[in-house]
Amino acid sequence: MNDIGVIGLGVMGKNIALNMLSRGYKVSGFNRTFKVTKDLIDKNIENFSGYEKIEDFVSSLKSPRKIFLMVPAGNPVDETIEVLVKLLEKGDIIMDGGNSYFEDTNRRFEYLNKFGINYFGVGVSGGEEGALKGPSIMPSGDKDSYHHIGKILEDISAKKEGQPCCSYIGPKGSGHYVKMVHNGIEYADMQLLAETYLLLKYVCRYSNKEIANILDDWNNGEVQSYLVEITSKVLKEKDSLTENDLVDVILDVAGNKGTGRWTSIEALKQEFNASLLTAAYQARIMSNNLNLRKEFNGVIDSKNNMDLSVETIHKAYSLAKSIAFAQGFGLYNDASKKYEWNLNLKEIASIFRAGCIIQAKLLQEIMDCYDNGANELLAYPTFKNKVIENNKSLKDVVISGLSSNLALPVYTSALVYLTQLSSDLLGANLIQGQRDYFGAHTYQRVDREGFEHHDWSNNE
Repeated sequence: MNDIGVIGLGVMGKNIALNMLSRGYKVSGFNRTFKVTKDLIDKNIENFSGYEKIEDFVSSLKSPRKIFLMVPAGNPVDETIEVLVKLLEKGDIIMDGGNSYFEDTNRRFEYLNKFGINYFGVGVSGGEEGALKGPSIMPSGDKDSYHHIGKILEDISAKKEGQPCCSYIGPKGSGHYVKMVHNGIEYADMQLLAETYLLLKYVCRYSNKEIANILDDWNNGEVQSYLVEITSKVLKEKDSLTENDLVDVILDVAGNKGTGRWTSIEALKQEFNASLLTAAYQARIMSNNLNLRKEFNGVIDSKNNMDLSVETIHKAYSLAKSIAFAQGFGLYNDASKKYEWNLNLKEIASIFRAGCIIQAKLLQEIMDCYDNGANELLAYPTFKNKVIENNKSLKDVVISGLSSNLALPVYTSALVYLTQLSSDLLGANLIQGQRDYFGAHTYQRVDREGFEHHDWSNNE
């Protein structure tokens, strides 16, 4: 009998299965298209058993059966569950390792609970290499059942300072929520690096290779991260068809798979300001609006007489990146209270330190802040001092970039966010007066407590 089964043997599922096998587990495999399974069978991998019929796959597993789904999010997950629910028994466990929407995971948890089947939403970050060598893993579901799967997940996860980058997150779909916001932070940092590249190339006039070298230097300091590392590598890569750098022949259009959109929607539902994360998603949408972009290309004249130093851009990037992470962890904190998940924010920062896309030195700073009782990260001295010291650099970058006709949505959002935080007035008093005028929504006064409605008819 095998220890665990994997359904969905595409690139990610296959690599997860190989990861499990490399840790000494006996693994069963099933794929809707048997040819994919047979390709693995034909490799004669020790302790791997592939099956053409899902009934045989289920029967091959030790009790309680543990099944790891690596199928596309959405209907394929529900369809697979409907097949499995007829074959499983009370106490068996299904883990969804895809990028499912956390509310779908909540629904599936409740549905399978009626049959006594334990359902876990398992966030997995690290791409195909992480899946094979060790990803960051965010499991959520019934805490009392976690001991059945915890060791396997922790064994296959990345390790940082000897500790697994996997920890029980919380109930129901909280693991997929954590992965969703992780991706929102990822969008923001990727967009910030894209904007940094534009500044260094078109304001500072550095070549791709020179920018890559600058990023390599940065990666030895406070902004060290996986994304800074791979951005440098992308900029160094040569095109195999021409003599150009590869980045210069890639169409200026970015795709997405939905998690950035979900993060933005959830932030609005929670009434939480995650403006940098939302701006990064909107930037990807805008990149695809090629016809309208072509219509306005070159229409807006711009002249920039302002010099920018590499150090100024470095400080601006460090600050904006910190704000993006602070907004993401603020979303976690807010959701934890709203949904009564009791999320351990320090633990979440810890499991992101290796194996995942947003692994960065900054996460250790975040852990230290939570260790010392921080609630709002930006208000904690480590982050607040960075705001005070780097705010001018952020402003210089935004002014220079915009005057050079460079779209800097996330840098600009960072500056606006800080300006809102530091402004005495935001104009909300006027808006509340307007709301009271047309809808009698009332307002609060600065000189006494309570809500009041004004009789605006005297002005007519």
